[in-house]
Order: sequence, then structure tokens, then C-alpha cells
Amino acid sequence: MFDLEEELKNLPEQPGVYIMHDADDTIIYVGKAKILKNRVRQYFHKSANHTPKVTAMVANIAYFEYIVTDSETEALALECNLIKKHRPKYNILLKDDKHYPYIKVTINEPYPRIVKTRKLKKDGAKYYGPYMSSLTVKNTLEIVQKLFKPPTCRRKFPNDIGKGRPCLNYHIHNCFAPCRGNVTKDEYRQVFYDICRFLDGNHKELLSELKEQMADASKRLEFEKAAALRDKINAISKVEENQKIINTDKQTDKDVLALAIGENIAFCEVFFVRGGKVTGRENYKLDNVRGSEPTEIMTDFVKQFYRESEFIPEEILTEYDIDDAELIAGWLKGMRGRKVTIVSPKRGEKAHLMQMVKKNAEVALDNYRATQLKEREKSAVLENLQKTLGLSKQPKRIEAYDISNIQGSDNVGGMAVFENGKPAKKKYRIFKIRSFEGADDYAAMREVIYRRFRHGLEEEEKIASGEMNRAEAKFLPYPDLVLLDGGQGHLNTVSELMDMMELDIPVFGMVKNDRHRTRGLVGRGGEIEISPSSPAFKLVTHIQDEVHDTAISYHRKLRGKIESELDKISGIGEKRRNALLTNFGSVDKIKEADIDELENVTGMDKKSARAVYDYFHDL
Repeated sequence: MFDLEEELKNLPEQPGVYIMHDADDTIIYVGKAKILKNRVRQYFHKSANHTPKVTAMVANIAYFEYIVTDSETEALALECNLIKKHRPKYNILLKDDKHYPYIKVTINEPYPRIVKTRKLKKDGAKYYGPYMSSLTVKNTLEIVQKLFKPPTCRRKFPNDIGKGRPCLNYHIHNCFAPCRGNVTKDEYRQVFYDICRFLDGNHKELLSELKEQMADASKRLEFEKAAALRDKINAISKVEENQKIINTDKQTDKDVLALAIGENIAFCEVFFVRGGKVTGRENYKLDNVRGSEPTEIMTDFVKQFYRESEFIPEEILTEYDIDDAELIAGWLKGMRGRKVTIVSPKRGEKAHLMQMVKKNAEVALDNYRATQLKEREKSAVLENLQKTLGLSKQPKRIEAYDISNIQGSDNVGGMAVFENGKPAKKKYRIFKIRSFEGADDYAAMREVIYRRFRHGLEEEEKIASGEMNRAEAKFLPYPDLVLLDGGQGHLNTVSELMDMMELDIPVFGMVKNDRHRTRGLVGRGGEIEISPSSPAFKLVTHIQDEVHDTAISYHRKLRGKIESELDKISGIGEKRRNALLTNFGSVDKIKEADIDELENVTGMDKKSARAVYDYFHDL
């Protein structure tokens, strides 16, 4: 079960992408963050001034997940990929499907070109990017032009070699002018190989030279030249923002696998790269790994995972070398029908991508440990409560009940459910008291308990007769413990009813002190002392607060509907409205009253009594 508060606490202070899901597991929003912890928590701050769209989105979030990246730049690129794949409802501003720009080198052609593009194609060309802005691409192409001087004209080579005079770029030393016929095909292509090496990031020496030139220009007070060199350095630095999110060199389908290993469990993170893009990821928990080497764990995972997989990619990248790699690759080739390669990258772009996948595996393991720690803490609390109350088993499901009314009018009951020490809000129930009017908390509590367990008994009968599946039941299973917001009187009333219904479920009352705060529990043998500093006491206090809020919230909602009806009557303000409800107990009783009875209510007169009577009798 997704625990929002715990998941928010566990968010890492790292860049990444967060993915919001609704109750049907549909992705409704994908966003990127410089610091995941700060960004995601903002959505759930009650004081946050959200736009209507964000408010609507937050109301539909059932749970979220996230992917850690090395930089915000990578998070942005991954965000783009996931939005394009899933088209989430609340990312509608991106529905124009605008792509980030790339630099394309048509190295697949005899005489290559270098151009800007927004489309990736499997055409044999080399693509670099995505870049975060067109300005970055523009600056990068300008640097390439100044450094390598490739042709930018519309002439087609080799057909146009020797035809016409060189253009202006040649004369201003901005093109090596292959059109003159002084450059061989191999020399032409070598220029573009050098360009590709530059765009691949092999330009440390170049950066060093540019920095020296900038320093020299500054010393000579040539500030304009120094500024131009500074811009070049900045543009090259942006090129160095290697996009591990995108593998554009060879747009093959691949899976990238990395491990995070604990004492007896491990998590294997799998990134799915399709068409050169990371389109999704999953993590898988492996049990019983104590004493196993990473190679053994990775080997077992590959065999088990791809045995059941519907899709086997062309390439599988693993953090560790696996045993019998060739044998397993041959086995997978037989299932795929085409060659499968399994490699463990040690350097380069693939190794950098592996580092990011590894980081996400470690996050999964850390979150699991945090969850297990919380579960152990909750279990200890339940054990403490079991021991304190003398229960035969740990109360893993606790149901609590409270009654709410104002001077006896509009009685309602609330039921809160705690499972494994945590509130299960989807299983809360509310009841409108039907059997009587007036102030009688004991009778109201008796009705709520009776209706709740009567529904459970009816569902048991339907399950036994085959009319219903247990999964369809709304009032099963029964609780291991029932807590009542009230003292000995409430306990006696409900205990008698439970005995009559032949239900063997422990029942205790949650009593409060003079300041209306939790004091402790009362059982059939009297009040039970619980230390205010104990975990069990804190759990009982939490349960009592939850069920009280559930009942009072429903009462306010119900009363709001009633009050809104009385507010429609001319001459009936807040004081007269409250006086009428206090005197008659409900709107139904007000409807049945005659004019004299209405006039006798404190604060009413003949005119207001006539207005109320006419309103309900449509005169």
C-alpha cells in the first residue's frame, strides 16, 4: 500500500524525473526536477498556491515513482521521452510533440553534411543531442564552422566540384572550399570524421588551448576577443553535457541492468532503451542472495528475467560480466530469432549510462530498507498493544468508531480502519443514523456496530452460497480489535450486541481526560493504564483522532446541506436556523411542524414562522 507521507520522506535530494499515477495505474503526469525531494513535496503542501490544473492533477494522484539522473539536463531529456511515450493527461502543454534539436552528421553519405534537425531516423547518419535549446545548437555549429570550416552551401558533391567560383565563405576563411577540386574525397571525409570526434567529446586539448588564448587576450586587454573565446568555451562545455539518456550513435534496442546488493536481498534495476531512447524502467527484488557473488546474482537474474520476457532486445548491458555469456546469448537468440549481445561496459557512454542505472538500483534498495524499518517499528507497536491488552493475536486490522451530532440532531457515525498500524483510508466508512432522533450516543453506536457487522455476516452467507467472491466483499475481513470513542457505557452497549451476534472480537473504549485528549483504554475489567510515552499510546491517540475527524467531517458535510436548505428561506438567519434545529432535531421534523409550533421557537415570530411553513408546503 502506498504511504504518501513515507514516500515523501524517502525522496532523494538528487535530480531526476517523477511520474504521477492515478488509481487505475495510468500515468497522468511526468515532470523533471533539479532536486526531487523539494519539487515533489511541493505538490502536496496544503499551503501551496497551485493553479487549477495542478490542483485537479494532485486530487487524482494515487501514487508516484521517480527516476534519479546525474543532472537536471538528463532529467529534462528523459522527461521528454516519457511524455512522448505515455502522453499523460496533465502534460497537455507538450501535445504539439515538439522535439529537442539534434546535430546530424550524414557520415553515411560519400560527401557528408552537418545540419540541425529535430527528427531521429535510422538512416546511418550520426546524431548528437538532444540539446536543451536551439541557441546551444547554433553556438555549437558556429564553433564547428570556425574550427573545421565545412561547406554550408547548397552545392552537391561530387557533381558540383569545379563548377563555378567559390562563395564568400571561402574568401573570409570560413570554408575549405571542396568545390575548387583541390580536396580529395578521403580528405573531405576526414574533416567530418574530425567533426564527429569533436562532437563525441574528444576535445579536452581544444578546451585547454582556448582557455590559454582567452587568458592571453585578457592580459593584452583584448576584451572583445577574450569574450568571443569565452563564448566558444561555454558552447563546448555544453556539448560536453553527454546525454546518457539518449544513445544516438547506434539506435538499437537495449536493456541496461545494474545491481544494488543488501545482506540477503538485491535489487536489479532495468532501463529499457528503445530506438535509442530510455522509455521506461523497472526494479526487481531478488531474495536469498546472502553469500552470492554479484556475477552469480546477475547471471541468475538474466536467465530468469528473459525466460519470461515478451521482448528480448538486440543488446543487453550488464553491470557485471555474467557466467556463460555466449551460451546464454545463444539461448536468447533462439527465442528472439536474431542475434543478441550481452556485454558489460567498462568505459565510454554506455558505462556512464550504467552508473545512472546503478544509482537508481541503490535508491530502490535504500527505500526498501526504510520501508522494512518502518514495518518493524509498526510491528513492535502492535506487539506492545497486544501485550498491554492481553490479546490472543497481534491486532493487524483495527476498526474504530465514533458518533457525531450537535445537541442530538443529525446523528452520524464514523468508522476508521488501521492495517498494520497505518490508516487504510479507502476502507473508512460513514453511517447516517436512521433508527431514532435526539441525543443518544449509546443507541447511535449500537446501530453503527450492528449495521457494520450485519453487512459482514450477509457477505459471509453470499460467499458460502457462491453468490459473491471474497474479493468483492466490502465488510470483510473482520477486525482483530474494535475501539470505541467512549467510555464504560459505550463498551457495555457494544459488548452486549457483539455477544448477541456471536462475534468473538475484542472491544475496548478509548477514554479521554477533562481536556478532551486521549487518556487510555477501558475494557470489560476496567480501565487499562498505558504509558503516554509508549508507542501503543501514540497509536491509540492517532486512531482516536482519525475516527473523530472522520465522523465530524461527515457531520459537517451533512449539516452543511441541511443548513443550505434553511438558508434559502427569507428571514431565517443563523440564530433562527440553529434554534429550529435545536428545538425540532431535524429538518424533517421542521417540515411536519405547524405555524404555531414554529412560532413558539425562541427567536421566531409570526412572519418567520409563516415563511418556513410556506417554504416546505409550497404555498
